[in-house]
Amino acid sequence: MPTSSTQQDPLPRLLVSVRDPAEAEAARLAGADLIDAKDPERGALGALDDGIVREIVARVSGGAATSAVADPAVRSVAALARTGVDWVKVGLTPALLRDPSALVELVAAAPGRLIAVLFAEDGTTAPHVPALAAAGFAGAMVDTAGKTGARLPDLAAPADLSAFTAACRGHGLMSGLAGSLRVIDIPVLRAYRPDYLGFRGGLCRDFDRRNGIDPLRVAEALRALRPSRQDAA
Repeated sequence: MPTSSTQQDPLPRLLVSVRDPAEAEAARLAGADLIDAKDPERGALGALDDGIVREIVARVSGGAATSAVADPAVRSVAALARTGVDWVKVGLTPALLRDPSALVELVAAAPGRLIAVLFAEDGTTAPHVPALAAAGFAGAMVDTAGKTGARLPDLAAPADLSAFTAACRGHGLMSGLAGSLRVIDIPVLRAYRPDYLGFRGGLCRDFDRRNGIDPLRVAEALRALRPSRQDAA
């Protein structure tokens, strides 16, 4: 399992959400670190059909890490885990976050591979990290539930995001930040040392998450994420 960011590799990696194998291949060839399968027509965390996810994993073929969104139910998490993705992501409501036994059951459906997604609209996220670690989650992300233009930095205070990533590091969890991000958000969010920054609409044609991934925007995001590496190349 990839560990959380360290002093040896403090720069975030790029997560690109895709909806089909063609987008997955485009993102991989453009240099994305993590190919994330989800359905943009179904909101922030819409799950794709299991068969499509298997095709995405086959198309990526080890060229990048993979993840897929599951519905917050044991059956859905288990089904996505069987597709061969490296990680399974599941959105957690405030009610689920208050139910330790439900969290443990979800983790048991994808042991060592489950990533919790918390929503900025639900309030501060750092206080939930200890419970996620105790339940056995491999990592946690903050995202936005609404996809109507408000970006993560509009909805979460800098102190909250910094506290969230610090809590993840302290509990040995991977961390990620996402939510209608644009490339211009990278310099600020990079300073919080998340393991991943997640994008969909910000890397699509016309910044519309329902359009296809634009490889040139993926390359632009990578330059912003890793300026020293790109300069040295």
